[in-house]
Amino acid sequence: MVAEDKNTPTASHADARRTSAAASALAPLPDHRNVDTAWWQELWRRHAHITTPLRQRGLECDIEFGLSAYIVRVSLPDDSYLIIGPPQEPSCDRPPGDPQGWIVTRQHPDEQALFEVIYDSAPSADPRAPERPEARHGGNATPLIEAIDQRLIQLGLLPAPSSSTASALLSAATPTLRPPKTLDVSDNADRTSVYVYGNALLALTDRLNATESHADAAALLHQVLDPTSGLLERLGEFFEAAGEKAKEAEQDDGFDLHYDLEDAAATLRSLGEGLHTAVDRMRALAPARQTTSAALPSGPSPGLPTSRGPRARTR
Repeated sequence: MVAEDKNTPTASHADARRTSAAASALAPLPDHRNVDTAWWQELWRRHAHITTPLRQRGLECDIEFGLSAYIVRVSLPDDSYLIIGPPQEPSCDRPPGDPQGWIVTRQHPDEQALFEVIYDSAPSADPRAPERPEARHGGNATPLIEAIDQRLIQLGLLPAPSSSTASALLSAATPTLRPPKTLDVSDNADRTSVYVYGNALLALTDRLNATESHADAAALLHQVLDPTSGLLERLGEFFEAAGEKAKEAEQDDGFDLHYDLEDAAATLRSLGEGLHTAVDRMRALAPARQTTSAALPSGPSPGLPTSRGPRARTR
């Protein structure tokens, strides 16, 4: 994943990196020597479900070591920054990029009073404390990105409402989807250009096949199963709309088709309800099947840039 952004080090290495990022509509990679190391690239890959959507919004990200775990640091236009990471105290044994919950804080190196918690889905250490609304999302990155979007738009730090997280996950692999002016479904049609929506789902499937992380697989599965904005829900809405269109003909077969399409929409939603735990079950496979002790340093590696401001506060 990092290799796509990386250029051979030269005198203009930073310029080449920025040029490559601009061409792919991503904020540039960090400009430090660790970017070219295997261990940093592995950390970057494990946090790509966080960094990629933010870079698509023009926000520069870096991976650093906090108090006891790796964090994502996000630079903001007003010189403040976000710290995104798991709870630092107490530390946990889950792999980097796949915590039980995320804490997002906004901080400023010169204005301590600016500190705020934007999002906190970490499990509470106090069983008597009321459960936060975000806690039900756990390590899911989708609501985390949505919360960051909402707050940064309120602060005027994002120029316009950003695209959905589904677009963020797909846009790196597929072009912007535009329906063709005329759909030619004859045998001689160019099926690659005609079935753009099917191709988008095929790209999502390819990403799922290519990932080696159960956390990444869970994030992709969430794009299909989310009960509000997931693919199954959107397909249900599509079949309902098609049913209403059929009913507009005011013919017997149009009414029959309307009911058939309504049944299809109900079946899709029922399928989603039956798989409502699949994302969490996929994510839970990560600790048992993926270990990081052999591949990643247990603490901050020599040369890893430290936070330019105060460290992330712990809860």
